[in-house]
Amino acid sequence: MIQRLKLESFDSPAHTPQRVNLGVAELEEVKLTAFEKGYSAGWEDAVAAQNAETARLHADLGQNLQAMSFTFQEARQHVLEAMKPLLVDMCAKVMPEIARASLPQMILEKITPIAEKLGDTPITVVVSPVSLAQVQETLTGQVALPLRFEAEDTLSEGQVYLRFGETETHIDMDGMIGLIAEAINGYFNIAPQEANHG
Repeated sequence: MIQRLKLESFDSPAHTPQRVNLGVAELEEVKLTAFEKGYSAGWEDAVAAQNAETARLHADLGQNLQAMSFTFQEARQHVLEAMKPLLVDMCAKVMPEIARASLPQMILEKITPIAEKLGDTPITVVVSPVSLAQVQETLTGQVALPLRFEAEDTLSEGQVYLRFGETETHIDMDGMIGLIAEAINGYFNIAPQEANHG
């Protein structure tokens, strides 16, 4: 006896749509609800897309700023390294020459306010033997006070002592130049560390 094989039918069953009767108000309410759901879903998608774009722009901006910062620090470091020999040479060669040339003027600027207070009290100008002739020549006749000049072997060319009565004033151009040189060396020792640590 042959058995019949029963196969599953994939035909769509006869389907009779059910008709729903809605009033005008109910229909408008359904339409409004559908519109609000669609609008809300669209709004959420737009906000999500905007937030994603903003986050991407912030990340790009951060990376660009960081790259610019590194570029600026590198450029600054190269400029400083190029300037270092110039500044060191200026402290070693140019500034001492300027100090020697301006020493008599510095002495004159120190003596002038003192001269008004001291009357006829003589001022002794103590300088290095190397500077004595230049200082004496420049100051003679410039101040109404009587000036005495002395050479002191222990003084450098940029050092001067002004003695009047019991008072003494010290001018130390060489010390000032030394402080400037120390400041420059200190700065160039600190600058690379700052660049490395941001």
